[in-house]
Amino acid sequence: MSSFLSTPLYGGAVVCDIPEKFADVSKLRQVPDNQEVWIDEDGFTSIIFDVTERVGEPGRGSEIDGRAITTHLQELLGSGIDGVKIWNTAETEFSRLESKYPAYTLIATQTPKSSQSRERSSAPDFTAIIMTLLRLEKYKTDILITINVPHIKGEYNEEDVDLQLGKQGKLIGDAVEYSARIWKSFKIKDWDLFVIDD
Repeated sequence: MSSFLSTPLYGGAVVCDIPEKFADVSKLRQVPDNQEVWIDEDGFTSIIFDVTERVGEPGRGSEIDGRAITTHLQELLGSGIDGVKIWNTAETEFSRLESKYPAYTLIATQTPKSSQSRERSSAPDFTAIIMTLLRLEKYKTDILITINVPHIKGEYNEEDVDLQLGKQGKLIGDAVEYSARIWKSFKIKDWDLFVIDD
């Protein structure tokens, strides 16, 4: 079981629980204003919060929102989208938000092309991606919370991971725990962070 700290994001406009062993990347290098990036001090997992412009047509529903999360995934991965397999998509609830905003989470894996992975011995066998999309239509905003979990040979037990059989292994299991804690603790304290659609 991980230890978490209530952590201010975006200058305190947002607060949520982040694993205690994660470090704020902005203290090491520059991070875009619309992002908060946290990295595991003992591993390779990262958590990225991204406040972006809403994508897709107006309205809500699993079809519209499903297309939006796919668009965000494609934008995130660019040409790497070819090696992606989506394993699961589910509706998600942020329990500390006053209104019920639509939210969805997907679990995917990205496998590098074999020529790429041979060139760099530290390249991951695959990277698990847990992406949550929180849609704030009134504010013309999508919030993406992406947990990237690189699986590097020798750093994980290959026999423990088989998503086809529902075996997530420790690293993905931990990332699912981090996601669930974020959904339970994520609170927007200053809505001026977003633009209101009049």
